[in-house]
Amino acid sequence: QVQLVESGGGLVQPGGSLRLSCEASTNIFSVYGMDWYRQAPGKQRELVALITAGGSTDYAEFVNGRFTISRDNAKNTVYLQMNRLKPEDTAVYYCKANGPRPYWGQGTQVTVSL
Repeated sequence: QVQLVESGGGLVQPGGSLRLSCEASTNIFSVYGMDWYRQAPGKQRELVALITAGGSTDYAEFVNGRFTISRDNAKNTVYLQMNRLKPEDTAVYYCKANGPRPYWGQGTQVTVSL
């Protein structure tokens, strides 16, 4: 059983930055790819970024160079650095581990507002 705990969300002004963290209960990053998703009120959950077990990354089109996904295997933690945040980035952000079955964290709220 893999447990994921997200942190780092909060309230930030447009144009600001946040770094989200997702800590796993066990060392899984060498075998599991990891994703960041988000879900805004009234909308479907959508993929934001992914990092494969091999370290390749990919991003949703709306990211447009503003976010960076990375991981620290020694800390069992995957990060999402978010820069130039916009109000439309407001959502609950979730990390997911792509194991034999998907494992989800509980989510962390990101609010971008004046």
